[in-house]
Amino acid sequence: MSVTAARGFRAAGVRAGLKTSGKPDLTLVVNDGPLDTAAGVFTTNRVVAAPVVWSRRLLAGQEGGQPGRARAVVLNSGSANACTGSQGLRDTEATAARAAGLLGVEPGRVLVCSTGVIGERIDMPVLLEGLDVATLALADTPRAGTDAATAIMTTDTVSKEDTLTMGAGEEKWTIGGMIKGVGMLAPGLATMLAVLTTDAVLTPQEAQDALASVTARTVNRINSDGCMSTNDTVLLLVSGASGNTPSRAEFEEALTEVMSRLGRRLVADAEGATHDIAITVSGAVSEAAAEAAARTVSSSNLLKCAVAGADPNWGRVLSQLGTVPEDVCPFDPEEVDVAINGVTIFRHGAPDQDRDSVDMSPRETRIDITLSAGQAEATVWTNDLTHGYVTINADYTT
Repeated sequence: MSVTAARGFRAAGVRAGLKTSGKPDLTLVVNDGPLDTAAGVFTTNRVVAAPVVWSRRLLAGQEGGQPGRARAVVLNSGSANACTGSQGLRDTEATAARAAGLLGVEPGRVLVCSTGVIGERIDMPVLLEGLDVATLALADTPRAGTDAATAIMTTDTVSKEDTLTMGAGEEKWTIGGMIKGVGMLAPGLATMLAVLTTDAVLTPQEAQDALASVTARTVNRINSDGCMSTNDTVLLLVSGASGNTPSRAEFEEALTEVMSRLGRRLVADAEGATHDIAITVSGAVSEAAAEAAARTVSSSNLLKCAVAGADPNWGRVLSQLGTVPEDVCPFDPEEVDVAINGVTIFRHGAPDQDRDSVDMSPRETRIDITLSAGQAEATVWTNDLTHGYVTINADYTT
């Protein structure tokens, strides 16, 4: 049911004509309130798209509105509107202005996101006309939520949505969400394009704190291909329509569940992937150290190729683990254990069980690394590297 699951939200996804394929390419999500709270986390890439610049400013209160407030978000696929110069920013401003006029709000209350090919301008007449169509199509139905999730897809093969309802009766509140992105998944703070909606009651600061914390522990721990996008954006819109105010712990727990499931769907649909790989580092001196080690191992193309070939090559795990700086993640290599799919094949500096006993047939591959240096752990998700990934990206703009 996606972004329309929570009360107070309408959405639409339409075929504006931005994609030559004729597939849906323009999404509009509207928060009907009563609250207009909004939060965002964005790419840490130094090269950023015009919509990221606009949306950052808007949430900071630099585009004529109040900080942490927004009524709608426009998302287009087919063009990233990145590296398009000053005209790209003017196009983003024009997008917000058109949507604002149609919805009866100020331009400084409309967030904008784009995804697609870098360096190509958006066909603005087509986009603006498409906004007229999207506005007329707005609805609060499950179908409208699915249409919205479908229209933001690029190389995704399926739309990705999730919802979770907490409480019961008059105390019920809901989080819904949609996400896209199956390539360029190696963020610094955010990842891909995602919109979360909730009818819980939250202040702008509460929404921002929760989103930043949960993003760091969920979708930020995905490293599909080591490439960071110029457009990564995660937005949280808060309507307050339920009238219920969860505790910070309650809300973060629910948001973590939704974003974790959305993140798993990204990994499962990663470009050309045939295996989802969970790399868990335990026994680290801190969670940050565990994450750094897991992220480093997840970046090994040699390991990903081995998994694609059903080869439990623990040597590629150890060699990559050893590149983590000691001051970032201290450990004694002679105390390290490595298990793949539940079979410990390296223990305390030497081979252990026969690698042929590892079953590599399941879609999900689990690599567990024990450092024996502390009590902390973290998991980073990645996927294998196949011929399919090369084919998709070799042909992306041709």
